Amino acid sequence: MIEFENVSFEYEKGTRTLEDISFKIEAGECVGLIGANGAGKSTIMKIMLGLLPYEGNVRVCGKPVTKENLAEVRRRLGFVLQDPDSQMFMPTVFEDMIFGPMNYGLSKEDAEAKVDGILNRLGIMELKHRYNHKISGGQKRMAAIATILAMEPDAVIMDEPTVALDPYNRRLVINTIRTMDNTKLIASHDLDMILDLCSRVLLIAGGRLIADGDAKTILSDKELLEANRLELPIALAGL
Repeated sequence: MIEFENVSFEYEKGTRTLEDISFKIEAGECVGLIGANGAGKSTIMKIMLGLLPYEGNVRVCGKPVTKENLAEVRRRLGFVLQDPDSQMFMPTVFEDMIFGPMNYGLSKEDAEAKVDGILNRLGIMELKHRYNHKISGGQKRMAAIATILAMEPDAVIMDEPTVALDPYNRRLVINTIRTMDNTKLIASHDLDMILDLCSRVLLIAGGRLIADGDAKTILSDKELLEANRLELPIALAGL
């Protein structure tokens, strides 16, 4: 579904932000992308979306991430931004959700049926006609996820989906992500959320892939995490 093969990137000549990164994410996997600030997580996501040039090979759903394939790649890969206000640009939740499907050629009636199905599945139908600037942070996060799902991507990448949420809304977002059958890559410092949702973890440090494997095994390795400026998830700290 997503493949990086010997991928490197530098913002400034001679200063590598990523160095020889290789991994594969299979269809249906939920993978956590972890690392301290500046490790390279955001760069990896931007490369997937074709926002940065790179050395090596990157494929999404078998398509090389090249200028010629960007429209197809971005149709197959949904991106939930860390800040919903940077993602939601229409006045209401409904207008945001219907924009993409109609842009891809669906009639208004078919697009609205799709929107209603997603809102019902996520249990947030009450947000349909709400103004984006009048809903809470947790509601915005749910609406942002719904907007991406309306595009029916094969894979979804998420940047800090639980950041700045209170416990109730954090759990609501986690439960929503759990219901999604898309392939998922979740970048986050919320290691308890990663442990809860992901079967596999990629640990990035200094632009390199330090560990790739079973989520519980990596997230319970106190020495490994502390060496890379991370801490044990609270759920494992007492074990």
